Amino acid sequence: MSFLPAHVLSIIVAAIVCVSAQAPVPDATTVASIRALIQAGHFAQAREQLRQFDPASPIVTYLEGLALYHADEHAKAIETLAPIVARLDAGTLERREAEQVLGLALYGAGRLPEAIPYLEATRTWARDNIELHYFLGLAYLQTGKTDAARRALAVTFGVAPEDAAAHLMTAQMLIRVNLDEAADAELKAALEKNPRLPQARFLLGQLALFRGRLDQSADWTRGELDVNPGNAMAWNQLGDVLVREGKWDQAIAMLQRSVWINPFYSAPYILLGRAYLKQGQPATAEGMLRRAIQYDPNNRAAHYLLAQLLQQAGRQEEARAEFAIAEKLQGQPGR
Repeated sequence: MSFLPAHVLSIIVAAIVCVSAQAPVPDATTVASIRALIQAGHFAQAREQLRQFDPASPIVTYLEGLALYHADEHAKAIETLAPIVARLDAGTLERREAEQVLGLALYGAGRLPEAIPYLEATRTWARDNIELHYFLGLAYLQTGKTDAARRALAVTFGVAPEDAAAHLMTAQMLIRVNLDEAADAELKAALEKNPRLPQARFLLGQLALFRGRLDQSADWTRGELDVNPGNAMAWNQLGDVLVREGKWDQAIAMLQRSVWINPFYSAPYILLGRAYLKQGQPATAEGMLRRAIQYDPNNRAAHYLLAQLLQQAGRQEEARAEFAIAEKLQGQPGR
């Protein structure tokens, strides 16, 4: 009887030990259980269970990436999922979910060109997912694909892609991401298709106001009010134009209409405060500014203007308190 050499036998034994010691791969029931933990927000518990399985398994890596994403560790989720997403079987829940999560994580990281293919892949099986189409639409907008964005956003807002309403919604999203020139074109395309479409002229007036084109802003805003006289924001916008032009009486008339339609919006009260102060009516101006603060306590402009008014009236202690609040609000988003 012949025997294997000792060194060969040791290699075989080592291989057997290695195979027997190799971490297992989770079965379908375990995968579903760990996914349920992740969806319930038990990320640490899910990741602890994953440690008993083979870390080289694409399924394990997928679950790890899913946990990282839902724990708001998006950069780590991208790093984890990107190398293995293509190794997951096409058409499976795991592949679909990995593509969706990776697309959303890349979008959140501002890596829009990389995000789009994964979001598009998700759209093939989630055609009615309005949140997906919203993010895809914004990604298209910010990469210069306005037509594709309009088609995606049309799903989000339940309108036909070529209708005036789709152009309007696309313009509103373009304004949100500071793409004003493209928004201007979409709004004018919307009016070509429906000349009496509400909101379009208001937004064109808003864009003109941002650019300091007061005459254009007034014309567009008056056009909006011809179509939709119940638009409190449009009355306020027209009042804003007139305040900037120093037309105090006309401005007050417009701003009063805004307040009568929507008495809980702070902006017209601030503008009324400015106008009444310019007209030499400090008591009325103070009342308007205090009403603005009542509806929006964190509005820096209202506190600052009130502080100036109180300072001019010789009410120094009250003025200092308002200046302190305004300083505290300095630099806050939107203030």
